Amino acid sequence: MKKYNFNAGPSMLPREVIENTAKQILDFNGIGLSLMEISHRSKDFQPVIDESVALIKELLDVPSGYSVIFLGGGASLEFMQIPANFLIKKAGYLNTGTWAKKALKEAKLFGEVVEVASSAGDGYMKLPHNFDIPKDLDYLHITSNNTIYGTEYRKDLDSPVPLIGDMSSDIMSRPVDVSKYTCIYAGAQKNMAMAGVTVLIVKDDMLGKAPRELPTMVDYRTHVEKGSMFNTPPVVPIYSVLETMRWVKAHGGVKEMERRADERARILYDEIDRNKLFRGTVATEDRSVMNICFVMNDEYKELEKPFFDFATERGMVGIKGHRSVGGFRASCYNAQTLEGVNALVQAMKDFEAQH
Repeated sequence: MKKYNFNAGPSMLPREVIENTAKQILDFNGIGLSLMEISHRSKDFQPVIDESVALIKELLDVPSGYSVIFLGGGASLEFMQIPANFLIKKAGYLNTGTWAKKALKEAKLFGEVVEVASSAGDGYMKLPHNFDIPKDLDYLHITSNNTIYGTEYRKDLDSPVPLIGDMSSDIMSRPVDVSKYTCIYAGAQKNMAMAGVTVLIVKDDMLGKAPRELPTMVDYRTHVEKGSMFNTPPVVPIYSVLETMRWVKAHGGVKEMERRADERARILYDEIDRNKLFRGTVATEDRSVMNICFVMNDEYKELEKPFFDFATERGMVGIKGHRSVGGFRASCYNAQTLEGVNALVQAMKDFEAQH
């Protein structure tokens, strides 16, 4: 039976990315050694770093004066490193979900932090809009897509202060005006690579201004100056970044990824809105195109597990909603196919017909 992967992360990758990475794990570039065992400082691996950086800059049209670096630790480590490197006097955070709340908590360890706006009172089922941004902030931190609740800012915010964006779950799914940001960071295991590497795009002239002495590994300057080679980087995950960026470019770049994402989301949301058994969980104008969340209508609540079992029998994987929300979540990152979305929609239609 064919499987359709809707996992929220680690998530579906393009098949050719998996196959090409697997080949290099067996024999890297025909040198007789595995990608897993070569030196990260070898002449064979440096081109992987160089091309990966170049492709990220090309695909996102990164302006001059920005560096791209690869780190370990996931986005959760950046919740600490961001304020360590950039909080001088005061930082602002949008509280739009679980991960944004965690980032805000870590920032408070380093100085004054204000919650500029929050959707906690709405159960994170909508996004804050039309809020005032204090002009004395060192930066405003946003989580552009909220994987658990299924909300997303699909356009870059207009802000009087520099932005810092956690784009872990929607980077490379749309064009981004990088010039608005001091830093963009992303755990790569959604749209960029296998798990194990975090990608940062950081504005060079904003580094080194924080009024604190930083541990060497925490200081972003360390990794910018050494080209992500200060310590041993996650070699295989970085190679999968390279293969994924090649795939994105070959398939039309981020504008085409955006078109595909909008098409997938439209098909699935249309069925959620049409089907008598289901309803969406978030405000229509704030719906994520990456993580599509829905539940059974109240009168059909007892059918939640039967539908999950029914969809699983049809090959759907990873559609169970996060425990904070319940119901279902279909994660539709760049590698997701129309075939997969249509298969889920058909399962919803067939289940409706039975009940």
